[in-house]
Amino acid sequence: MPAIPSHVPEPSRTDPALIRNFCIIAHIDHGKSTLADRMLQLTGVVEQRQMRAQYLDRMDIERERGITIKSQAVRLPWAPSHDKSKTHILNMIDTPGHVDFTYEVSRSLAACEGTILLVDAAQGIEAQTLANLYLAMENDLTIIPVLNKIDLPAAQPEKFAEELAHLIGCEPDDVLKVSAKTGLGVEALLDKVVEQVPAPVGVKDAPARAMIFDSVYDSYRGVVTYVRVIDGQLNKRERIRMMSTGATHELLEIGTNSPEMLSSDGLGVGEVGYLITGVKDVRQSKVGDTVTSQHKGAQEALGGYKDPKPMVFSGLYPLDGSDYPELREALDKLQLNDAALVYEPETSAALGFGFRVGFLGLLHLDVIRERLEREFGLDLIATAPNVVYRVLMEDGSEHTVTNPSEFPEGKISEVYEPVVRATILAPSEFTGSIMELCQTRRGVLLGMDYLSEERVEIRYTLPLAEIVFDFFDQLKSKTRGYASLDYEPTGEQTSSLVKVDILLHGDKVDAFSAITHKDQAYAYGVRLVAKLKELIPRQAFEVPVQAAIGSRVIARETIRAIRKDVLAKCYGGDISRKRKLLEKQKEGKKRMKMVGSVEVPQEAFIAVLSSDDSAGSGKGKK
Repeated sequence: MPAIPSHVPEPSRTDPALIRNFCIIAHIDHGKSTLADRMLQLTGVVEQRQMRAQYLDRMDIERERGITIKSQAVRLPWAPSHDKSKTHILNMIDTPGHVDFTYEVSRSLAACEGTILLVDAAQGIEAQTLANLYLAMENDLTIIPVLNKIDLPAAQPEKFAEELAHLIGCEPDDVLKVSAKTGLGVEALLDKVVEQVPAPVGVKDAPARAMIFDSVYDSYRGVVTYVRVIDGQLNKRERIRMMSTGATHELLEIGTNSPEMLSSDGLGVGEVGYLITGVKDVRQSKVGDTVTSQHKGAQEALGGYKDPKPMVFSGLYPLDGSDYPELREALDKLQLNDAALVYEPETSAALGFGFRVGFLGLLHLDVIRERLEREFGLDLIATAPNVVYRVLMEDGSEHTVTNPSEFPEGKISEVYEPVVRATILAPSEFTGSIMELCQTRRGVLLGMDYLSEERVEIRYTLPLAEIVFDFFDQLKSKTRGYASLDYEPTGEQTSSLVKVDILLHGDKVDAFSAITHKDQAYAYGVRLVAKLKELIPRQAFEVPVQAAIGSRVIARETIRAIRKDVLAKCYGGDISRKRKLLEKQKEGKKRMKMVGSVEVPQEAFIAVLSSDDSAGSGKGKK
């Protein structure tokens, strides 16, 4: 563990009046992690020789892609310039900026009293900036508007300060201008945090109540739980109780992150820190739960978080069936790190045992799959992502469909699909092409506003199924990369949806079924049978590959039979001899066709089901 500088104050009970809890929210790539780096340097909690870019991003994936996936809490000592005699304690949480990790952001906001709203001075307000701002307003947080990257030649601080002021309802002069890269203006920003963010309010002598806002699994120490103390205090070696499960544990270690773990005797009102109880069972530490003392504990739990609803489902299967128990264990541990992950076991005729996993979006799917492969050494197949449908039958029964193979047979009355309210921000010159794209994806225009002469905000209602594939890629290519997208679920609507089945030699292959809109079913069927014709090796008999809706075939390709050259030994002679040999071969093929079955190689399943070509659209998503 890196050495902690000697001038970091020992985290004993700090006077709540000197504590400031705040987080940094912004769109992806607007400089949150860089600003956090400068704050760590300025407050001296990380020595210069240990400093590295994206210091708080601990995962390899975060560092490689330059994105934040997990929120990180850190304690910073700061003596403001107007009163150097008092050292304040700033608890900062660096949050993700991507739409898929909004749940992570909402949990961080609940642990704070204030937030820094960071906007790139060269790009201006983006869709996710608005979404995070509304989240902060819902939580009644003090918002400090900041323009970052003012050292860039393309920066337009005056223009975007006006936009921000108009949005928040303050004066353009109130918007702070900083450069996280050079450190310009960061000291003034920390002073502003001390000045504007209210101190935490809590009852010191009340029974202890602390909110769990995050937790991670450490293979050596078990579950590490991150908490924000609301009332009372938690002390080392006392027994604590989790209020939702009723489980009790002994507090083996308690302390703060500075930014490495620093143990202390306890945590008081308003403090943010970690607890270690030695628990190995990941289900014992639930995000959103309230921690209290076992002896004379609190009776009433704190309000938790709304459980996130998975938006996209995908099947995860181990390439080697014997890895199934390892995959279950890996998902258990990841669920602790990522409270938004849900999964249940499922089986597939083609791929064996696996899990149906719910994600908040495509980037979330991509990151979880990569973490499973890297951190747990698993080889996985991910099936193409799909959303949840609700099917009403004519007899009044109702089915929830998370997998096309669950789509019911028989007379269907109505099919409901999830819809989202999408907000797109882009330069106004691209308005036409954005609207055209949304119309082709069955979108309904809700309205549009001009934030300034050059920038427009367009709002659409879109079916979620139309977004989860390549919508974002298409949006970026039509707007030369300038558009940004944010979406939130708004319920469901009825649609003309059908299930397209793939038949091989007359037999249905469940793994290839898909639910699509009636108008797109034909194109999907044609594309898939053409792909399968290339991937399935030729058999000794002719194999028809068909796409069908119910009993009606909508597309067909034929895999031609492999034929032995039976005429090779005929050199000259009567034609009837050749005909006899050909007829005999034809009879044999006919007999074989009646009893033969088609073996689909594993590679064909992986190529067709793998979400690589579709999920790739989530990788650079902003």
